[in-house]
Amino acid sequence: MKITELEPKQLWANFASLNAVPRPSKKEEKVIAFMVAFGKSLGLDTYQDETGNVIIKKPASAGMENRKTVVLQSHLDMVHQKNNDTVFDFSTEGIKMLVDGDWVRADGTTLGADNGIGVASIMAILQSKDIAHPAIEALFTIDEETGMTGAKGLKGGLLSGAYLLNLDTEEDDEIDIGCAGGVDVSAFREYDTIPTPTEAVAYTLSVKGLHGGHSGMDIHKGYANANKLMNRLLFTCSQKFDLHIAEINGGGLRNAIPRESVAIITVDKNEKEAFEKEIAQLTRDLQHEYAVTEPTLDVLLSPTALPERVMEIEEQEDVLRAIYAAFNGVYKMSQSIADLVETSNNIARVELKNGEINVYCLTRSASETSKYDLADTIRAAFELAGFEVEYTGSYPGWEPKVDAEILKIVKEQYETLFGETPQVVACHAGLECGILGTNYPTMEMVSFGPTIKGAHSPAERVNIASVQKFWKFLLSILKNIPAK
Repeated sequence: MKITELEPKQLWANFASLNAVPRPSKKEEKVIAFMVAFGKSLGLDTYQDETGNVIIKKPASAGMENRKTVVLQSHLDMVHQKNNDTVFDFSTEGIKMLVDGDWVRADGTTLGADNGIGVASIMAILQSKDIAHPAIEALFTIDEETGMTGAKGLKGGLLSGAYLLNLDTEEDDEIDIGCAGGVDVSAFREYDTIPTPTEAVAYTLSVKGLHGGHSGMDIHKGYANANKLMNRLLFTCSQKFDLHIAEINGGGLRNAIPRESVAIITVDKNEKEAFEKEIAQLTRDLQHEYAVTEPTLDVLLSPTALPERVMEIEEQEDVLRAIYAAFNGVYKMSQSIADLVETSNNIARVELKNGEINVYCLTRSASETSKYDLADTIRAAFELAGFEVEYTGSYPGWEPKVDAEILKIVKEQYETLFGETPQVVACHAGLECGILGTNYPTMEMVSFGPTIKGAHSPAERVNIASVQKFWKFLLSILKNIPAK
C-alpha cells in the first residue's frame, strides 16, 4: 500500500509532500520556503519571522466565529540519523517511506514523523473546507531538535490565541502538560601527538548495532551509549597493553543516544594476539550485560594502515579517565511524579583527531537547579583533565498547570471519544511549550500526538491506526473550543 492511500488521506498526502523536502535541523531553508508557499497558495495570511518560523492564520469556519482562537504548533525540522551502511544525504534527498504492517517507517533513516505528522495535520486543517474549527494560528517553528532556536526567537505579540495545542507527543493515550529543560555541555581540549611507535600494528575498533533513540524519552530504558562503551574498551585495554589512540569518531546529535563509535588505535605487535583475545572477551562481556536491551550489540576489530601520529600517552590516560568519570544516563528521578526522569545527561558526541578533542553532551532536567548541578558534575570531570567547558543553548522546562481550562477540554473530549481516561503526564523530552510560554505567559498549552516509536533513530516508525485516532481527537477538540 502507498502512503497516500492511508486514511486520513489528506494528512498522509501532506506528510509525503513534506518528507519530499529536505529538512534537517539548521538547514531548514527549503522547508521554510515550502511552508510559506503552501500558506500563500491557500490565500491565507502567511508570515515568516526573522528567525525563520512560519505563521499561517485561517479565519474560523462558519458558525465558529465566536470561539476562542487556537494556536496549532509543530516544528518543521527533523533529526537526521541513518544506519552506517545506508547511503543518504539529508541535505538533498527526501525521505524514502514504507508501509510496514501497522506502521510507517523509513528505509534506513529517521522517518520524520517527529514532528512531521503534526505539521501534516495542521496543513490538512488549513486546507479544509468542511472541518469545524475556531480561528486558527498555525505556528511552524524551526530548529526544535538542535537548540529550539525557533521557539526562542519567536517574539511576543505575533499570536493572539487563548490556547496552544502542541502536536509533538509520542504516545496516543497521553496528554502532556510539562517537560524538561536542557543545556548543552561542551568540553574541548588540545593534546600532543607523537610519531606512531615503529613496532606497532593498527586497528579500526568499532562499536555498532546499538538501539540508539531519544536522549530524553529513552534515557531510562537501559540502552547502551556507544561513546561510553568505546571509552570502556579503550580504557581497559590501555591498562594492559601499549595502546595508542589516533582517532575517535563516536555518536552524532546531542538529542540522540549514540548508536555507533569508531576508533583507530595501535598496539605493540608483540601484544597483537593477547590484545585481540582481550577485545573478544570484552565483547562477550558487553553482549552478556546488554543481552536484553541491546541484542544486536557488536564490537568489530579489523587491521588498518598505521597512522602517522598517535596521542601522547599521559594525555590519553587523562582523557579516557575524564570520559569514564563523566556522568551519562539518569541522574535523578522526579520526587513528585512517579516513574518520571527528572535529570539526565547524554554524552552524545566524541571527536578526537589531529591534536583536538571535542565532547558534546545534552543535560536535561525539569529542575533548573538540578540541571546545573549535573552540568557542574560533568564540567568538573572534564576540567580535572584539562578541558575547557562551556554551557550553551539553555532552555527552560515547562511547568505543569493541572487546573488549565484547555486541559479540562482535552480530557473531556478524549473520554467522550474513546471511553477511557487519558494519562496526564509530564515528559523528559524538551517540548517548546516552556519556551513559547515566556513570551505568551497567559496562553494555556497542552501537547499530544500519535504513537511514534524509535524517534531520533533509524528505527523511527509511526502507528497508522494511532494517526487516525489522533486526527479524530484533534478535530473533536477544535469543534468543542468554548466561546470567547
